[in-house]
Amino acid sequence: MKIKNTFLAKLGLLLICGVLTTGSLYAQEDEREERDNQKTKQAQAVSKEVYDRIQKAQELIDADQQSEALQMLTALKTKKGLTEYELQNVLNYIGFVHYNLDNVDGAMAAYEELLRIPSVEDQIRKQTLYTMAQLLTMKEDYAKALTILDQWFVLETNPAPEPYILYAQNLYQVNRYPEMVKPIETAIEVAEKRQLTVKEDWYVLLNFAYFQQENYKKVRDIQKILLTYWPKKGYWFSLAGAYTELGEDDNLMAAYEAAHTQGLLEKESEFSTMAQLYMQHEVPWKAAKLIETEMASGRMNKDAKNYRMLSQALTLAAEDEMAIPALQESARLSDEGELDLRLGNAYLNLGMYGECVASIRSGLEKGKIKSPDNAQISLGMCLYNEREYRNAIAAFREAGKTERSRRIANQWITVIESDIERNEQIRLAEAAAQKQLRDLEERRQTAERI
Repeated sequence: MKIKNTFLAKLGLLLICGVLTTGSLYAQEDEREERDNQKTKQAQAVSKEVYDRIQKAQELIDADQQSEALQMLTALKTKKGLTEYELQNVLNYIGFVHYNLDNVDGAMAAYEELLRIPSVEDQIRKQTLYTMAQLLTMKEDYAKALTILDQWFVLETNPAPEPYILYAQNLYQVNRYPEMVKPIETAIEVAEKRQLTVKEDWYVLLNFAYFQQENYKKVRDIQKILLTYWPKKGYWFSLAGAYTELGEDDNLMAAYEAAHTQGLLEKESEFSTMAQLYMQHEVPWKAAKLIETEMASGRMNKDAKNYRMLSQALTLAAEDEMAIPALQESARLSDEGELDLRLGNAYLNLGMYGECVASIRSGLEKGKIKSPDNAQISLGMCLYNEREYRNAIAAFREAGKTERSRRIANQWITVIESDIERNEQIRLAEAAAQKQLRDLEERRQTAERI
């Protein structure tokens, strides 16, 4: 995150306006006597000569003759007999002209000299300090800007929201993230009390500060505010991220559904996440429909990965028959056997045992199967149903080489061997019965001949 100093594109150099005293333009005494025996205070003003020369410099500034104005003001600054008040006016203008000439160092030097004048008023000091803080931020001298702002906050008893934000932005630049929270929240509080506009960027900055502290509850709450007043796609996903960190799975699902309903999902990865959330929340049919729709629209690729996810969703939805085309396509596109195994299991569920055998054998031949023993179990079951008992036993014996599948494999082998024995007994019994029938028939025919 890189905060640009766009707020400094045009400085509000308030010192230019209201510095020169209104009323008489000539040096004069305030004739009003202060009540309660207070001393008479002489009003601060500038002489006519100084005023006229400043006015001429102002005209040059307005005519965009900055260098000429700077030359005139620099000469005026060295004039003998200038009062401290006159000098602060001249320095203020010099700083402004340097800023117009993109000479931040020159502006800073003028303002620093201004602050060294012993009689400078608090109001002028405040305005100058704030301007310096802005200029230092422009210079990327963030540490010094913070020091200047600390001085400014001592003088300013009722700050507006913006100085707090400026302070937080400088804290960001020096990686003092936890300290950003207080000034930003103060800025928001002040703005709300004064019925001023709270800006989106303030919440974005506050969100960053809390995110850096891994305070995901605060991140969640800020994202809700951002979505209420400045609804954007990015805020939905940030909210979803907060829900993920907080383990609020139901809210995570709701956030994605809201983004989907508003048409904010655009990327394949976003649709994939949505489909996976549907499956995790036991609504696989929605996942399947989403994938089918987006594959048809072209926003999800018709590749092995997506066909696999579609088939998984359909299988979870107990729609094995509907999953077959997706599984067939994904298996065809994949050079790994895992998808052939899934297709084989779908065939097994549908009682299509011959297709099951062919598919699983294809998967075993391709290889890269996560659980070869499970593949052999499925193959053995399909072969058993095809009455290929010897091949089925061979598959189960292969599966039994793995500890976790040994028990079930042995159980199946026992069942098959019992079936073989029973079938042999049935065969022998049928053969004996047939022999008896033949013997009876031969005796009957012999009796008839006699």
